[in-house]
Amino acid sequence: MTTPIMTLNAAAKYPNRRAYVVKVRHDATPDALAGRVENLVTGRQLEFTSGRELLESIARDLGVEDGHHD
Repeated sequence: MTTPIMTLNAAAKYPNRRAYVVKVRHDATPDALAGRVENLVTGRQLEFTSGRELLESIARDLGVEDGHHD
């Protein structure tokens, strides 16, 4: 009887280094989104004052992680 070999995928689909917490300010509204996004692994925190800035902050952080800087 052969035992199947289990392999570990080193490249996780959702790696922890790309996990974020989004904290929305108490006075934020759907039309005026504001808060802070934090990378759970690096602890890097970025403020945002709109949905667009939130996405740009995450994209910028991913660029730093990949070695691309603004």
